[in-house]
Amino acid sequence: MESFSSSIINNYLDGTQQGAADKASPSGMHFRDSKRKVDYVLAYHYRKHLSRHPPGAGSPEPTHGSASSALVLNGASGKGHKEPTQRQDGGQRALQEHPGAEVIELSPLDALEEKKRLQREEYERSLVEAGLEIEKDPENKSQGLSFVRIHAPWQVLSREAELLKIKMPTKKMYEITEEGGILKTLNEIWCKLTEPLQPQVPQQQNTNMKNLSYPFSREKIYLYNIKDKDTFFDNATRSRIVREILKRTSAKARNSMGIGTLIANNVYDAAYPLHDGEYEGQKDDMNERKLLYREWARYGVFYKFQPIDLIRKYFGEKIGLYFAWLGLYTEFLIPSSVVGIIVFLYGCITIESDIPSKEMCDQRNAFTMCPLCDKFCDYWNLSSACATARASHLFDNPATVFFSIFMALWATMFLEQWKRLQMRLGYFWDLTGLEEEEEEHPRPEYETKLLQKKLKNKNVTTENSNEDEKEKLTWSDRIPGYAANFGLILFMIMLTFSAVFGVIVYRITTAAALSFSTNETTKSNVRVTVTATAVIINLVVILILDEIYGAVAKWLTEIEVPKTEKTFEERLILKAFLLKFVNSYAPIFYVAFFKGRFVGRPGHYVYVFDGYRMEECAPGGCLMELCIQLSIIMLGKQLIQNNLFEIGIPKLKKLFRKLKDERAEPKEMDTNQSKVPQQWDLDYSLEPFTGLTPEYMEMIIQFGFVTLFVASFPLAPLFALLNNIIEVRLDAKKFVTELRRPDTVRAKDIGIWYNILSGIGKLSVIINAFVIAVTSDFIPRLMYQYAYSQNGTMHGFINHTLSYFNVSHLKAGTQPENSPFAQDVLFCRFKDYREPPWSQNQYEFSKQYWAVLSARLAFVILFQNLVMFLSVLVDWMIPDIPKDISEQMKKEKTVLVDFFLKEEHEKLKLIESFISRDKEKDKNGTKGERIRAASFSQFNRSQKGSFASFSSKHTEV
Repeated sequence: MESFSSSIINNYLDGTQQGAADKASPSGMHFRDSKRKVDYVLAYHYRKHLSRHPPGAGSPEPTHGSASSALVLNGASGKGHKEPTQRQDGGQRALQEHPGAEVIELSPLDALEEKKRLQREEYERSLVEAGLEIEKDPENKSQGLSFVRIHAPWQVLSREAELLKIKMPTKKMYEITEEGGILKTLNEIWCKLTEPLQPQVPQQQNTNMKNLSYPFSREKIYLYNIKDKDTFFDNATRSRIVREILKRTSAKARNSMGIGTLIANNVYDAAYPLHDGEYEGQKDDMNERKLLYREWARYGVFYKFQPIDLIRKYFGEKIGLYFAWLGLYTEFLIPSSVVGIIVFLYGCITIESDIPSKEMCDQRNAFTMCPLCDKFCDYWNLSSACATARASHLFDNPATVFFSIFMALWATMFLEQWKRLQMRLGYFWDLTGLEEEEEEHPRPEYETKLLQKKLKNKNVTTENSNEDEKEKLTWSDRIPGYAANFGLILFMIMLTFSAVFGVIVYRITTAAALSFSTNETTKSNVRVTVTATAVIINLVVILILDEIYGAVAKWLTEIEVPKTEKTFEERLILKAFLLKFVNSYAPIFYVAFFKGRFVGRPGHYVYVFDGYRMEECAPGGCLMELCIQLSIIMLGKQLIQNNLFEIGIPKLKKLFRKLKDERAEPKEMDTNQSKVPQQWDLDYSLEPFTGLTPEYMEMIIQFGFVTLFVASFPLAPLFALLNNIIEVRLDAKKFVTELRRPDTVRAKDIGIWYNILSGIGKLSVIINAFVIAVTSDFIPRLMYQYAYSQNGTMHGFINHTLSYFNVSHLKAGTQPENSPFAQDVLFCRFKDYREPPWSQNQYEFSKQYWAVLSARLAFVILFQNLVMFLSVLVDWMIPDIPKDISEQMKKEKTVLVDFFLKEEHEKLKLIESFISRDKEKDKNGTKGERIRAASFSQFNRSQKGSFASFSSKHTEV
């Protein structure tokens, strides 16, 4: 064991043997023998001892050689630093036990490096004992980057595939029965029409046939179609198997489990599977990565469908499902975009025939409006707001009600169709019988916290040692984390509301300041200026807080110390979504439901600060402003955050890491370094994969923009579609060219994201009902036309919505100064349903106000129940599992049973024939053959032997 560092470990040569080191793998995908595949790579930075000082030695010497030639003190054993007296005593005892050895005093930095080296050696030794084969680079520099390449032989792959219950194709193939009749004809026509849009990737020769899959079993190895043991398990499956071994192989020095802990403790820098070669250039043979780049990860192929099966094969089921979901969502945006454009065009066409906006623009209707601010604002004519009123009609018309109902049903249809597609993919990808792992490996942080708890309770003696082994973090251990979570999330939400309030104050004060201006152009464009600048400020605040909230959500989840990665991911998603949802939609909610609701009335206004009145909606209503707010925030987030950040930040990180590595490594001549960088070198320079949460999050927030306030902005689906066409290729390019290859993860569905989508879909019905009822003028117009209009038309609607105010009732000091109209104006108008000044209950809410309010609430209840009923109806009419898939799954089970019975029957007949033949022969002569015949189905499992025996076996492979 002590000679580990100086012995050959499956082609690992230390610095003294340089012949093989120069011979690199020509493809960059294999060991130096060019036969064994590199299934996984571990990368680490090493730093050799700069000096060693034996007691009494004057000049330092560079250290090199095996660990057995010297006794390293000062914590190199991995058990922490000892007291100086203990260290001296230990050194003297060690010298007595090993007379030929010398004691090396290490600096704390060198001691830490020595500790890491010992941990790496122990971990790699454990990997070899587990059956893996490793190849290491010689450490030729004083410090630098080194790689450990890992290969899993057949014995390990078959053993682990059985343990993980990985479904593999058997020899049996069965026919997929297609739907007949008109559906088949329509499908054939569709395939012919979309042929130019299909990616040019290798397809199965006979698409009507499917391999019967069954969890791998060495006992039943005769069932599987094994033509070549090297290619039976594809690269993604091989790397997945190796990752599982790396995760559960223990590093005893830390009493911890797996590669995750070692990376967290900086023993290794990274662990990743290799990409399948380069993605550009024609010199190499075509590989899957190059094929994905050519047919999927370029902007030039934006019009093509995604090669989902190839994506799944290369990146695994979890990433495959994400791109399948993104593709379906983008396809569904096409019909909603078309309907949105039609609704918008309807508003454009009917603008000239809209009576209320005509009445507002008519100069003959002299509606003298009350001043918009105290003292400095004059009386004004309603016709001056003509442009705003005409623009509002584009989005505030009867078609938007239909569009809101359509989008609610669209969201339900989309989710139902996704469930069906998910089941279809699950069937073809053999995920139907996939079960969650019985026990996930604990996260390194959880193990560290548990270790701290054990050390804390060490003085308490436990009678039963088994109880100590089963010790886990309890609710009481997590109370500080939960308290911090609650407090900080509440603080962050309050911070968001504070930012919104800050922008409100900006709008109020800026509007007041611009009103003082002597420039007529400035005064006339106050509302436009304030709205535009406030929305841009809102956007900047949202982008900054989004980045902060992402980091805060991660930190909060970490201090909770979830046990498994799945629990960690779910809690992180919920926190990040809650914070980002509030951050993105708070300013929009304010404009939709709160702005202009608490203004008061002339003579009795509500003031924020001294002299600053609460802001009002424009004469045409708040819907136009809501549309501006929604469009700028949505487009800004998509352009800046989703595209510029997504392209720019990874490039900056890559450049920073490259500069850091160049600065850290001294410029030494490395004679053994290959001139051509190998695949593991190229992949190490790529950005590590950090999960799908950011990808899903930006799409879920966008889904909210498309559904939640779609009544105010019918073009939202169109902008989302244009963004997603780019987003699909941007994400594809990132995965293929800029990220290290992710570990393949099997997943049946998109997990908690589906529940969030479903929740947004239901919330959108309620919000759109309130937007139509409260924010738009749809209900007041409807009430006027059918309840108050004398001739059943909209003539007189504007006059009906404006109340009278006696200007002599204005508070002292609030009247307009230097007004040329002050002598002529007796009454001014304001938008509200209130009693006139000549009424007994002057300025109280009128009967019309209560009638309209009742109609608004009735509409909300009616709209919500109608849409919910239609959604449930759609949900009920569309089965979650497609009929053909349901039948195929039943058929597959029947075929599987028949196949097993047939194979077992043939096996039994074969054994019986061997036994009957053996009876005719002499027992002694045919004993060996009989044993082989009886056990021919058993696979020769690898026996656990000594370290040396592993080494000899592996070099023969």
